[in-house]
Amino acid sequence: MVISPSAVESLQTLFLGLALSGLLATAFELFTERRASFSLLERGGVSAAAALPVLAFTAPFIILRNTVRGRRIEGRPIPFVMIATMIACGWSLLSGRVVLDLAHSIAGT
Repeated sequence: MVISPSAVESLQTLFLGLALSGLLATAFELFTERRASFSLLERGGVSAAAALPVLAFTAPFIILRNTVRGRRIEGRPIPFVMIATMIACGWSLLSGRVVLDLAHSIAGT
């Protein structure tokens, strides 16, 4: 079985996006002593504007964390979990692509 180079690149992008998402969410929790969540936007004003870049890259982790907790605690149905996972993976692909493009532009390749 041969995997095409574009499929390998897509997998790398997905994994990078998920890893970056988890890393940033954990770093946010370490430095602020509170969990990263979409409720950061509820405050409004400058704090909500400052939270946007953080949430843009930590969203896949937050979605997956909330989905797993919802399945365990509330017993959410499997199709809901599957849809949420697809959304998180799609978002992770986008954020991973942004990071890879930024790294390529910094490296000059």
